[in-house]
Amino acid sequence: MHSNEVVENVQTQVQPEVKVFNRRKRVGLYGGTFNPIHNAHLFVADQVGHALCLDRVDFMPDAKPPHVDKKHSIDPQLRLQMIQLAIKDNPFLGIETSEIRRGGVSYTYDTIKSLVEQHPDTEYYFIIGGDMVDYLHKWYRIDDLIKLPHFHFVGVQREGAKNETAYPVIWVDVPEVDFSSTAIRERIRNGQSIKYMVPDAVAKFIKEHQLYRD
Repeated sequence: MHSNEVVENVQTQVQPEVKVFNRRKRVGLYGGTFNPIHNAHLFVADQVGHALCLDRVDFMPDAKPPHVDKKHSIDPQLRLQMIQLAIKDNPFLGIETSEIRRGGVSYTYDTIKSLVEQHPDTEYYFIIGGDMVDYLHKWYRIDDLIKLPHFHFVGVQREGAKNETAYPVIWVDVPEVDFSSTAIRERIRNGQSIKYMVPDAVAKFIKEHQLYRD
């Protein structure tokens, strides 16, 4: 047999085509004023993130919330620093700073529209309490918001709220921790302890900067 006959008789092994499917990133967004961030915020973020198998949960502090008296909300950079201190040892938690960078009144529709355009490979899960779920019908451009691609509302039930809406919401059962940023600010004004209500690093920051004293 000649060498060219050997070549002609060799059969090429064709490898089957392998299709690679890129899974979308699953990112939780926990929006709010975080004035200050506290342990209940951290607890909810962790519980929701793991219940929905998210890749991470990002806290998203607002610049100027449309529903809060501006006199009661301290500078966003101070609130941002406290979030950084609160999550520094937990790689599962992050920060989304788009609303602070944009400035002005923070509307969820504007923020989410920008994020889904910038990150088309990401599925966003926006975490809100049941009391906010009750008022979704009053949110700015809510009908346009729920039509945005790759966006979902995640609701955490709150005692005293109706916890219901006509809009699509993914509900996650999270044990309620009964204290708020408002209660923490009040305790600080009254000279009461906030230990175990906020991370120690946040409590130290509040004391060093004399926040919420008046």
